[in-house]
Amino acid sequence: MNQRTFVAASATALLATMLLATTAQAQAPAKEKCYGIAAAGQNDCANLSGSHSCAGQSKVNMGADEWKYVAKGECKNMKGMTAEEAKMKKKM
Repeated sequence: MNQRTFVAASATALLATMLLATTAQAQAPAKEKCYGIAAAGQNDCANLSGSHSCAGQSKVNMGADEWKYVAKGECKNMKGMTAEEAKMKKKM
């Protein structure tokens, strides 16, 4: 294989890889944190109060400071809260 063919094949492979990666990213749905909807042990990560730092450690159902990732725009449909709303509720 001569150098010109090798460079052309490499460039084609690189472009194909970049196209596939871009397509996969474009298809990934946008997510948002939704507070107050996680069942006990079903939270996605650390809570607002800092009483734990990882997924699955929630002790209560629908705790205002516990969150899960949901599709963007679905949180309100699930009667959930944004981070700001959850912080305000926590202060009360």
